[in-house]
Amino acid sequence: MSGGKPLSRKLHKRHMSSPRESQEGSHTKTVSQAAATTFIKTEEDFLIILSRINALVLNILLRPDESDSLGKDHLKSIVQVNERFHAIWDLTSGCCKTLKLRLGDSSVDVNDIYIVKNQSNLLQVYTEYFLAVTNHIVIKGFDKVSKPTSIYWKTNKRGLKTLIGETDDISLTVFLQRIFTEPFRDHVQTYSLFLSQINGKLAEESGETSSIDSLNTFVNLQKYISQILDEAFQTKMLWVSSSSKLTAALCTPDRRLQEDSKNVQIAVTSGRYDRILLFDDSLVFLQGIETHICDLKTVWVCSSTKQNYFQNFQLLQIITPEEEFVLTSREPQNQAVWQWKLNQLIQQRLIGRRNFPLWGKAGETSDPPTSRVSTYTYKNEGRFKNATYDGDMSWGKPDGKGTLKWPDGRNHVGDFQFGQENGFGVYLVPSSLPDRYDCYKCHWQNGVMQGYGICEYADESVYKGYFKDNMRHGYGILENLASTTDPFKYTGNWHKDKMSGYGVCESTQKSERYIGMWQKNQKHGHGIVLMDSGTCYQGAFALNKFVGSGILLSEDSSVYEGEFTEECLLAGKGKLTFNNGFTLVGSFNKSQTAGLQTQGVLHTSCEDQNGIMKRKFQLGVGLLPVEERWHGIFENFQKFLESGCKRETEESFLGFHVKSNKKLQKSQEYLHCQSDVSGEIEDILKEMSLQLEQESMQCYLEKAFKSSHHPLMKLMKELCVVFQATYSGIGANFHLLSMAQEEIKHYATKIWELYRALKVMAGGANDMAVPAGEDEEERNEALNSYTVVLPILLPYFYADLFMLYMLYYQQEDAYYWQGIVRLGMLTDTKLLQFLDVQKFLWPLKDIKLTANQRYSIVRHKCFQSAIECLQKIITVMDPSQKLEIILKTYTEIEKTVSRVVDGDYKLPMDDLLPLLIYVASRAG
Repeated sequence: MSGGKPLSRKLHKRHMSSPRESQEGSHTKTVSQAAATTFIKTEEDFLIILSRINALVLNILLRPDESDSLGKDHLKSIVQVNERFHAIWDLTSGCCKTLKLRLGDSSVDVNDIYIVKNQSNLLQVYTEYFLAVTNHIVIKGFDKVSKPTSIYWKTNKRGLKTLIGETDDISLTVFLQRIFTEPFRDHVQTYSLFLSQINGKLAEESGETSSIDSLNTFVNLQKYISQILDEAFQTKMLWVSSSSKLTAALCTPDRRLQEDSKNVQIAVTSGRYDRILLFDDSLVFLQGIETHICDLKTVWVCSSTKQNYFQNFQLLQIITPEEEFVLTSREPQNQAVWQWKLNQLIQQRLIGRRNFPLWGKAGETSDPPTSRVSTYTYKNEGRFKNATYDGDMSWGKPDGKGTLKWPDGRNHVGDFQFGQENGFGVYLVPSSLPDRYDCYKCHWQNGVMQGYGICEYADESVYKGYFKDNMRHGYGILENLASTTDPFKYTGNWHKDKMSGYGVCESTQKSERYIGMWQKNQKHGHGIVLMDSGTCYQGAFALNKFVGSGILLSEDSSVYEGEFTEECLLAGKGKLTFNNGFTLVGSFNKSQTAGLQTQGVLHTSCEDQNGIMKRKFQLGVGLLPVEERWHGIFENFQKFLESGCKRETEESFLGFHVKSNKKLQKSQEYLHCQSDVSGEIEDILKEMSLQLEQESMQCYLEKAFKSSHHPLMKLMKELCVVFQATYSGIGANFHLLSMAQEEIKHYATKIWELYRALKVMAGGANDMAVPAGEDEEERNEALNSYTVVLPILLPYFYADLFMLYMLYYQQEDAYYWQGIVRLGMLTDTKLLQFLDVQKFLWPLKDIKLTANQRYSIVRHKCFQSAIECLQKIITVMDPSQKLEIILKTYTEIEKTVSRVVDGDYKLPMDDLLPLLIYVASRAG
């Protein structure tokens, strides 16, 4: 053949071109033509055997028997055998033809022999073939021959036995099993012998071998074939000896028996089961015909030794998600066999395939991982009954990330620990409404919601707050603005899923806001009701009803103090103070139809100051102690400190922020920390321990309040929420100014306390000693909540607080601006003259007149630096900073006066006051 000669010359040239390569053993290794020819002859004989088996046996078995329902299952199995049979036939035939073309008249490269070159393909088709054949053996497929073919087997029995060289009389079942296994197993053995001969000859010629890996592959394939056949016959014998019910429950084509407690004795210590079967995919406990099947993916094995007075017992603890079994054996070797096989089979089950060979290579053993990804459906009574868990498990318990799904549509995705929901998780509960559900995004502890969470209910209401034992408990916000009947928003304290304690509730339908105490979802205790019209009520409530006496502040600033009905209508004795200062004392009765009826004494004389105080009456002072208002927010921060500021507990105590629409997705603000303060709690504590001076503390607090990851920022954010819930919108009422003032001061005090506690913890976490001057700092009045915290705190509440101040001083502001406008119409000289400022203090020489100007018509030219300084007062929010600006304004006035008089001049109050009025009027 022409194709072989050039190849031979090329190989000869490669062999002779480099003597050094020949000496180093890197030359091409070849197989003689005689050996290759013998190999090809063996292959051709094997192909003839395959052709005869196909024609005389396989085609006959493929004939269907439509009348036999069981035979249809056997037919499916034999069809798979047929497919794998032809895969070997086609691959062997094609490779043999290719080798004959390469051979020609000379030797052939070892690497061109297909059992070396294509060993992976050969390995695959042989393992798949024997798997299909053993599957057919296990289901007793060769034991049952269809009726139409039984006559054929009887007639041709003698001639068929020659296919396997058998002369003795054997059963048809044995014959079929042998005809589909022996030729293939023998042929694999010829591959091993051929490669062994090649290696021997090459070792004699050059001292090297080139096909040792291929030889090992086919040796392992021989072991695999023997093992898989032994397993199949052993499994078949189990089904033959078992009851039909047990066989129906356990028998599948690909399931193989690996061990039987009757053969290698071991028993369950409890005596609940009398037999144990180990398969390649499951561990089965038998009691009569009752079975308990454990998937090996969810089985863990632990060995131990138990001692008594006489001897030691070897124990095997079998752990599954719902049960634990203890196996015992008097023979140590029995326990060792079961433990070894269990661990090997579990490992193989987890990776999804059997080893090659089935029990691995000699000396290669590995225990299965204790932490693994598994799927299990719970069957026993309990919270998880009928639920399917998919996720990380350890020693039979969910541990790590996982998903629980119930048949009724419930779904939990999140963190697990020791078999319970622990950490962050999302829990979905179907609603009675179609395609709607309750979605809980919450922290869990020991299987219950514990800590901060967000729940989006099916009715579109949303709760953001804290849970305890699966109930809303502590501080939280419930918003149900989508309701068509009674939309509302509640911000406050909860107790066992009920609104209890201090809280603020706004009803958009009633256009009112209640600020006060609650008990079991009802107004109970002291409270304030604010109406959108401006009317305010203050008094005591019981079971949502107004009881006893109270105070009514009407929109026209009239004040009523006396008795009310449950519907907050005037009824009984009381005192009504009108906005002009007149008072009416007597009995009142007001109905929605007849209006107000009264009988009493009208007093038309009153002190002006008393009337003003009545009009600006402050609600809630002393009635709702500031310490009782938002203790739930500060309490959780305190718990975070007590827990050691651990990163894993931070979200549970301080909250988290996720986007709505029931998506488990954190906002970009929360995911990305700003560069000024690190997001890691360890870095935060480290940086805090370095802050000692007032300026550095304020600088740090200012940055902390702007960092979305800092614990103090999360605290500040909640305080802003509750402040706005109380004092913005309907709550923007000047009767609440004192409440707002004391609340902000309370915030500053609590933040200062928590900051100092956090700072002490930071010093301990970084092994830093408390400075010697720390005790002195406690006594230093310059370092307190008002000097350190309040200036940083005020900007966050300034808008709402400023609105309350504006409303409180609305009348005074109107008078003030009337005066400012009137004074602003005067020229500088006329204004200075009107204010009775002495003329030698007038800074007229600072005014540069044009040709058409006179001093008497110039405006806004005197004391310009002081005016510009005072105008800056609106840019700052801290009262101390405002006072500093006023002081600087005074300094600028003195500078101007000193320049005018050409010398130092300390202004007495008689001169300073009119000048201050001048500057203030011009700055406005």
